[in-house]
Amino acid sequence: MRIAIFGAGAVGAYFGGRLARAGEDIVFIARGAHLDAIRQNGLFVESPLGDFHIYPAQATDRPEEVGPVDVVLVGVKAWQVPEVAPAMGPLLGPETFIVPLENGVEASEQLAAVWGAERVLGGLCRIISIVTAPGRIRHGGMEPYVAFGERDNRPSARAERLREVFTRAGVRAEIPPDIHVALWEKFLFIAPFAGLGAVTRAPVGILRSLPETRALLEGAIAEAFAVGRARGVRLADDVPARTLALIDGMPPEGTTSMQRDIAAGRPSELDYLAGAVVRIGRQVGVDTPIHTFIYHCLLPLERRARGELQFS
Repeated sequence: MRIAIFGAGAVGAYFGGRLARAGEDIVFIARGAHLDAIRQNGLFVESPLGDFHIYPAQATDRPEEVGPVDVVLVGVKAWQVPEVAPAMGPLLGPETFIVPLENGVEASEQLAAVWGAERVLGGLCRIISIVTAPGRIRHGGMEPYVAFGERDNRPSARAERLREVFTRAGVRAEIPPDIHVALWEKFLFIAPFAGLGAVTRAPVGILRSLPETRALLEGAIAEAFAVGRARGVRLADDVPARTLALIDGMPPEGTTSMQRDIAAGRPSELDYLAGAVVRIGRQVGVDTPIHTFIYHCLLPLERRARGELQFS
């Protein structure tokens, strides 16, 4: 398949690299020094599953140079989706479909608002990876995983074809029976973990081992679960327990991209994680005191990172 990776950061470049290594026709949409490095030296990936190097690698910051592809995998940050969605136009042919891999539960709706519901699948991924230098990605811990499906959960030949492509590349890929349940199951994991990690600046091993922060994790998971249920998502009764078990199974040094972005003074996905729990909770009439505390505590740092506030 010809696949455009729109946003070749830590997530997009890793999955795009695995697909390219398996022989798929991959083009990375990137920018800045990262783009320059991929063009000149290829893409380097370090991983417990085996290091690899994609060279030459197709990379550009001009989608119009690429033309229509079979699939657009969207790997930008959640807060960047509305900004970049209109730029995908040159990549879209009559049969092209779009799969977002962002954190949160709103990316597919935002993309469908621009390009139409029929073009967009729901999608998610799980991975711990970082950009260590321009053109270099490090995958650490957590088995890479993707899931996607039609937003109305109908059987889909295009989703099955993409699942087969990922499987051939050695990436665990699933088409869940209900993509909205799958998205919210990840949301229950990432929103509490990212928010509490950012507030405490502690890795997951600390968050889950201290009784005080573990209680906050449990409470934050319960809040997100209640919000999802109130919104009509068919979350099973055991999802909170399974979410905590997933957190317990992570490498103890694990952190989230939102946590790392806030610590580094960069814009983050705060509004699409803790902020989304609070915002959607208000819409469906569910109180979210833990996520509200997290969101309000981190908001000054987020506003400073976006140039809206100044303080030292």
